[in-house]
Amino acid sequence: MNTRLTSPRALVIALASAGVIGAVSAGAYTSARAVNASTPTATVAAPAAMVTLPDFSTITSRDGPAVVNISVTGTMKASDDQAAAEIQGMDPDDPMFQFFRRFQGQMNPRGQQQQRDVPVRAEGSGFIVDPNGIIITNAHVVKDAKEVTVKLTDRREFRAKVLGADAKTDIAVLKIDAKNLPVLAMGNTKDLKVGEWVLAIGSPFGFENTVTAGVVSAKGRSLPDDSYVPFIQTDVAVNPGNSGGPLLNTRGEVVGINSQIYSRSGGYQGLSFAIPIDVAIQVKDQIVATGKATHGRLGVAVQEVNQAFADSFKLDKPEGALVSNIEKGGPGDKAGLKAGDVIRKVDGQAIVSSGDLPAVIGQQAPGKKVTLEVWRQGERQELQAKLGDASDKPAQVAKADTATGQGKLGLALRPLQPQEKRQAGVESGLLIEDAAGPSAQAGVQAGDVLLAINGTPAQSLEQVREVVAKSTNKSVALLIQRGEDKIFVPVRIG
Repeated sequence: MNTRLTSPRALVIALASAGVIGAVSAGAYTSARAVNASTPTATVAAPAAMVTLPDFSTITSRDGPAVVNISVTGTMKASDDQAAAEIQGMDPDDPMFQFFRRFQGQMNPRGQQQQRDVPVRAEGSGFIVDPNGIIITNAHVVKDAKEVTVKLTDRREFRAKVLGADAKTDIAVLKIDAKNLPVLAMGNTKDLKVGEWVLAIGSPFGFENTVTAGVVSAKGRSLPDDSYVPFIQTDVAVNPGNSGGPLLNTRGEVVGINSQIYSRSGGYQGLSFAIPIDVAIQVKDQIVATGKATHGRLGVAVQEVNQAFADSFKLDKPEGALVSNIEKGGPGDKAGLKAGDVIRKVDGQAIVSSGDLPAVIGQQAPGKKVTLEVWRQGERQELQAKLGDASDKPAQVAKADTATGQGKLGLALRPLQPQEKRQAGVESGLLIEDAAGPSAQAGVQAGDVLLAINGTPAQSLEQVREVVAKSTNKSVALLIQRGEDKIFVPVRIG
């Protein structure tokens, strides 16, 4: 069918009806009407506002020169087999690899594996934060580096000095001998919103000044790497070589430093993580001033509060960090923390997941006094703690198994003998001789020591039966010791 469109307004309406124009702004529609103002028109519902995608070209051209490529050379210790593979560039499964291995065996008659220095080369990204040559990148980019080279977008290259690196936050600071360099403006991570557009600039796989874009997927992510960082999660395409490069908002301000990806292939699979710029600048300032960064330490092991734990401890919702172990004589011990406490706030800042606690505490200075809001035996309490230094002994985060199953505990228990108490380093507890049913499904094993149930010390079989009988919740929380580790395990009983 041939249809003749005789007016601009008719063309706009036809295109919108056909789906060619997905959204028409009110301004565009008014303009089309004005051309044919003399023509009678029917009443049409106001169209949706036009969605304008960001144009990153201005940010790229303006801020791209402040992003640098970083090349690193160094050495690593490797066994004879590993060294041969590295030096020959061969796969250990290659038949010729065995020839070289036997040849090295002749050089080493005793046939013992020796450690050798193997050359290592790596590439990453960074960005300039001071016109006099101060650069921020990731600590893992320059780890074990003997020589670091920084290349600018104008193709100039400089030998860089590593002023310091902090493994806990994965931040490193470099210095090159240059003046009047372009710098990036710093943003504020707190103002960053989930769903907001962001831009990454870096050198993935060595392709310098590559630009990728996406949105913020989440904030405050905790990763299982003993880190003190509440990561920004994005869907920006980040690959090896992007590490250390900036994550910018639509105003061209740095809001994060691209650091990690979640991948089963080694390449980008839709999940990338950036260090908040607030954390990075705090660490950078310490490194520039003293050559290192310090972090506070509470001296406790914590684990996640799931729904089963929330039911056991009578919490209104599964939030907070459950204290499962306390370092004797540490800051938490001196503050009066006990196993079974749920830390819900630090200086008024909410602790939603267990990973929030090391991130919040780690960003505080050693020696600082903080107020802890804890949930203990169904009541809210406040404790004062003076933080220690994380460099002395870092806190650990334990992971809880997921409880499944229904019914009774399914535990065979007996009192600990005096010698067993001394070996376990406990004053009371019950030895688990067998675990079946819901306890076994929750991860409890024979040989574990039951220290407490729902926060009540386990001193006798009768006491355990009484606590289980009186429990009105769907599950109970068992404090288990396995070797030197202590962890709460939720066991569903109904």
